[in-house]
Amino acid sequence: QVQLVESGGGLVQPGGSLRLSCAASGSIFSISLMAWYCQAPGKQRELVAVATNGGHTNYADSVKGRFTISRDRAKNTVYLQMNSLKPEDTAVYYCNAILTTPGGAPRNYWGQGTQVTVSS
Repeated sequence: QVQLVESGGGLVQPGGSLRLSCAASGSIFSISLMAWYCQAPGKQRELVAVATNGGHTNYADSVKGRFTISRDRAKNTVYLQMNSLKPEDTAVYYCNAILTTPGGAPRNYWGQGTQVTVSS
């Protein structure tokens, strides 16, 4: 059984920083990509940043220049460094991974989410 476990959310003042972590555990053969999504109250879940196996990264326009996604492939972990946080960044942040278990086909997995609140 595969699990994605996030950590690092919390309350921060505008202009502050947070670092989210997400570790994938279980019977994993390979991970194609890992990503972060966010969902604010009353809004749909949307992509924040993605990091592929080839080292490519992509970001939502709203976070470019402020957020950085990185992966530690040896630890099956993805990070999201969030700088210059704004109140509009307030949301539940979800880790996402497309990964393959031994003998299985690639599947989409989600973490349980971690709350990020930006407020003075």
